[in-house]
Amino acid sequence: MARPKGKAMTITNPAIEAPAPRWRDEGRPHDSAGWIRRAQEVADILSVDALERDRANATPYTEVQLLKESGLVTLLGPREHGGAGENWDTAYKVIRAVARGDGSIGQVLGYHYLWAWAARLVATEEQIAAVEELYTTNNFVFGGAVNPRDSDLTIREDGDELVYSGRKSFSTGGQISDLTVLEGVLEGTETHIFAIVPTAQEGIVFAGDWDSLGQRLTESGSVEIRDVRVPWTAAAGFVEGEFQPLVYNTLNVPTIQLVFANFYLGIAQGALEAASSYTRSTTRPWPYGGDNKQRAGEEWYLLEGYGELQSKLWADEALLDVAGAEISDLLHAPREGLSERRRGEVAVRIAAGKLRIVDDGLEVATKIYELAGARASASSVGLDIFWRNLRTHSLHDPIAYKKREVGEYVLLHQIPEPTWYT
Repeated sequence: MARPKGKAMTITNPAIEAPAPRWRDEGRPHDSAGWIRRAQEVADILSVDALERDRANATPYTEVQLLKESGLVTLLGPREHGGAGENWDTAYKVIRAVARGDGSIGQVLGYHYLWAWAARLVATEEQIAAVEELYTTNNFVFGGAVNPRDSDLTIREDGDELVYSGRKSFSTGGQISDLTVLEGVLEGTETHIFAIVPTAQEGIVFAGDWDSLGQRLTESGSVEIRDVRVPWTAAAGFVEGEFQPLVYNTLNVPTIQLVFANFYLGIAQGALEAASSYTRSTTRPWPYGGDNKQRAGEEWYLLEGYGELQSKLWADEALLDVAGAEISDLLHAPREGLSERRRGEVAVRIAAGKLRIVDDGLEVATKIYELAGARASASSVGLDIFWRNLRTHSLHDPIAYKKREVGEYVLLHQIPEPTWYT
């Protein structure tokens, strides 16, 4: 299904259209702080017309090109192939920074990092080296057709090839990706097999049907996989048809759960920044309170309100930074050394961070209207984009289960069993 007519948009932000000259002159950052500053520069560009692009709901080709030109796409890529060679601790902060300017593009970048790391999670050393060289040298962006709530793709053997077929109702990255991660079950078995394939091929057909309340530019619509062929040698982690599991393989879920939490935090930070800017410039003081002020920013209840919201986001940031440092250490350590207990402890910390930023972020995205005033509800102001984005993706999996995971750890000393969502 093609996008509805009227959805096309011409990008009018010249910084998105032609970002390369500035960064080409500046060169690439040399440390984590420099990459986070680069991400904030990208966010500043995206924030200029984020609302207009959200409403147009056009495929974000130019936004992805901005990510490529900035160097952020290869942040985790090996230095010998032109990547930054940074760690996940930095990647999480980069995702957060980009999401402050545009939550959708923060999500696209976060999912890309996860799928770019998928080879390290499950593949052989030779496969890891090949995939990382491929995507880093070509500045490729990943998408993934791996929604676990749908039926698995079916895989049949045809000589030395595997043939993937089926449908997924969500596929973040969609047609803006260069590479797509597939996952399915081999016919007649319970064996799950991951493979990375080029996106641009006849057998991968995107419906263009993503039209959600928020996160509208993530290209998360449905996709059909029609007899996509992969050599058996490209089956991630398989040697002569056999897969040797490690606890490390199960880090995919806590890794992406923390991706979620960080772009949620970025969205909430963006909301607070936008609202406070509006209050400083536009909100009028209330003249009937008995303690009248010349400016709205001097009113005690606004000072109290913004102070409370900022305090919560600072606390959330501290918790997510601790979780990010912990899982980054695991992701960059030797794969064979990870224990089930350590994996579970980090997963619980991430669950705690996620549940806190969902609750606090939604409070921020709602309360800012009370602080900015009635006129801030105008469609032209656009504060709704933050609530829509955060509300949409925070429904990805029920937050009640994250609360239970933390409770089980506290009361029963139990760690979460690895599943597609824990």
